[in-house]
Amino acid sequence: MWTRTWISASEVTAFDFDAARRWARLDPGRTLARRSDEELPFIDDVDIAGQSLLLDTCVYIDQLQDRTPARMDDLIASRQVNHSTVAIQELMHTVGVLNPTDRRTPTAIAEIRRQVRAMPAHLVFTPDPDVLGRAALLSGMLCRLQGYAADTRLRALMDCTLFLQGRKLGLAVLTDNIADFDVLLQLVPSGRALFYRRKVG
Repeated sequence: MWTRTWISASEVTAFDFDAARRWARLDPGRTLARRSDEELPFIDDVDIAGQSLLLDTCVYIDQLQDRTPARMDDLIASRQVNHSTVAIQELMHTVGVLNPTDRRTPTAIAEIRRQVRAMPAHLVFTPDPDVLGRAALLSGMLCRLQGYAADTRLRALMDCTLFLQGRKLGLAVLTDNIADFDVLLQLVPSGRALFYRRKVG
């Protein structure tokens, strides 16, 4: 005999507005400049073994287009790799954007499908209300401080969500988006990112 346990909406969606709002203290009140490469964590400068990873969407795209450097392939093969529903959203957005009349579209969709299906369910994480709320605040600050245009604000929100999700899970976000994630590291030094550059040629 089983009994149903009711979970209230407040338990599912609990979000501490005041705690998140206190993150406004991170606001430097000025535009932040991109730091030099020597000040940033690149894959060439770290041990192959180390902190587990959370993949930015660019990693999947670069893998599909064979633009990942060999060092990154070794890194991914050696560390625990985790996935975010943020990346799934962005990949599915790409599927929606692709022109169905373009002869290349079926191949691209098939490759994206393969990438998403290859994500082990137990290593796919969904941002919780705390991460989503703080990411929205942080992305708003980022857009204001850096003067982002309206068409880049959604991308900033996704980047902030992924960055804070990685922070909460204790994971380093693997990304080639150096400019934006450098600013996030400056705003929230307790977060972690690891940078790479796409393979040339």
